[in-house]
Amino acid sequence: MTSTAKPPPPRASQTLRKGFDLRTATALAFADVSPIVALYAIFTLGLLAAGPGFWWAFPIVLAGQLLVACVFGELASRWPYEGSVYQWARHVRGPGAGWFAAWAYMWGLTIALSTLSYGAAGFLLEAFGVDEPGKAATMATALGILVLGSLANIVGRRTLKTLVVASLICEVLASVGLGTVLLLFYRENPVGVLFEGIGGAPLLGAPLLAATAYVGWSFVGFEAAGAIAEEVERPERDVPKALIFSLLAVGAIVMYSAAGLILAIPDMSAAADGDPVADTLVAHFGSAVGRPLLIMFVIGFLASFLAVQAAVSRVIWASARDRALPGSRVLGRLAGTERLPVNAIVLTGAGAAVFVLLSGSTLYAVLVNFTTVGFYVAFGLPVWGAAVQHLRGGWRPGPFTLGRLSGPVTYLAAVWLAVQTVNICWPRDTDRPWYIDWSMVITFTAVAAAGTALYLGWSRRRIGPAMAERS
Repeated sequence: MTSTAKPPPPRASQTLRKGFDLRTATALAFADVSPIVALYAIFTLGLLAAGPGFWWAFPIVLAGQLLVACVFGELASRWPYEGSVYQWARHVRGPGAGWFAAWAYMWGLTIALSTLSYGAAGFLLEAFGVDEPGKAATMATALGILVLGSLANIVGRRTLKTLVVASLICEVLASVGLGTVLLLFYRENPVGVLFEGIGGAPLLGAPLLAATAYVGWSFVGFEAAGAIAEEVERPERDVPKALIFSLLAVGAIVMYSAAGLILAIPDMSAAADGDPVADTLVAHFGSAVGRPLLIMFVIGFLASFLAVQAAVSRVIWASARDRALPGSRVLGRLAGTERLPVNAIVLTGAGAAVFVLLSGSTLYAVLVNFTTVGFYVAFGLPVWGAAVQHLRGGWRPGPFTLGRLSGPVTYLAAVWLAVQTVNICWPRDTDRPWYIDWSMVITFTAVAAAGTALYLGWSRRRIGPAMAERS
């Protein structure tokens, strides 16, 4: 089942207020990806996996994700509705595809909220002089961040826009400024090191594939511009631009900063023994750099938290509007003068809080690894559906179109997502317990099984009639 005709707009009771323009939609998507989170969360993993040559994983992943962003731009222009991957998948392949895209997205991003709040808590405590914060202190701080971040999203769009734009400015200045200083004044290695693998060996295929899997986390989140589509002034034209502009901006900043860091590492042979980012900066700037660096990390993680919660709450609300979730009457409500999905926002905060309480446990370690594959599965369903429409000759573009390149770009994006999803899920020997190496497969299977049971037992009987009624 596919939808080729534009349905009527939703009823007034289900209509969100406009409050975002091209600039703020781009800023939200930029903050969701976050150059700081995109780089520093995976830098050590990439260096361990492939040596300094892991840098090439960034342009590889960016190129693949740009294909996806272009397809998303066409989908967002054709169906400019709240909920991003949920809406796009259900319109190109029917309610079932939309439901499973939303299911994977909700799980992946809610777990991501817990990791972002926990990461920000650790950096924040260290910035205040707590050198070795205990688990209880970190957990309590993370829960406080969850509460305050959720309140910021509930207060209104103006608060969200102000915080996101302010953090965007800080992130750009910090990332670009740091990369420039390192490249100009503290370069320790020749450019040729970017072509070297572990221990100076030639960059090999398997290590680079592993690095590409880790870097897959770096360039997700740009779809947040589509999650708020009904809140954007001209969504059919501005959302596609926001998707592509935000990804390009983050990609350029991350690659520039990563190159600066790699070329400034004083001792490449010992880099993997500690924290190569902190060790490199302390070596060049002294211990005084510690607190500003930690504050920069806190800003990046908090900005990403706000944008991720805004995106996932909108996907939940859009699904609830179609009665696809248990508790849809509650989750589908809008509240306050700003007409925001407050209940959906609260649910994401509460879910993330549960995961924070599980932090340090084996279950949490396994679940965290689902965040990346959750993104890619949610991305894949609408792109694969669009590829099928192109093959069948049923694709009809909106105001934003790639023209003759639409089909080839969609096919390439579909192949990229399939290959990268397998690459991310592939069990790799990391000298950790077997269930960590197989965690992607385990969590994917478990989430898919739970989703199938819920869909067959609940959602399938409700989502179709609800969509017909709303139309």
